[in-house]
Amino acid sequence: MDDGFAEYVAQRHLRLCRMAYLLARDWGTAEDLVQTALAKAWVAWRRIEGNPDPYVYRIIVNTHASWWRRRWRGEIPAETIPEAADPRDAAAEVADQVALWSAIGALSPRQRAVIVLHYYEGRTLTQVADIVGCSLGAVKTQLSRALGRLRVDPDIQTMTMERAQR
Repeated sequence: MDDGFAEYVAQRHLRLCRMAYLLARDWGTAEDLVQTALAKAWVAWRRIEGNPDPYVYRIIVNTHASWWRRRWRGEIPAETIPEAADPRDAAAEVADQVALWSAIGALSPRQRAVIVLHYYEGRTLTQVADIVGCSLGAVKTQLSRALGRLRVDPDIQTMTMERAQR
């Protein structure tokens, strides 16, 4: 008996993969991260109380950081598909997304995790702190530093100026 594990995986697998992709920037690595996280969660499934999302997200973030430290990462693909692009601005939209994800990819693993969890996943800073395993102040510091690095990135500055002219 899996006590709802199979149902959890069926409902959350795609979202977990998307979040892992934003951390790793590679679908193969993202799927490996999710598979590893789900294997670890399955072992502890009966001990997880309440919502298992923070536990699984924390495993993904920690595993990614561990793999990154060990340099188990490969080349970062520069492919991004816009969700709903106006045909007239499709090229500009893709270029903007590539520039943004390239800049986010240059952040440290912890800064990238904070950006992805807070802005993409919509987690509160307190939830991010729980998932990442640090204090709320550390999350705020990491978020501030990450946003500061993104603000001074030349590609993002160019993108912002071009967008203002449109």
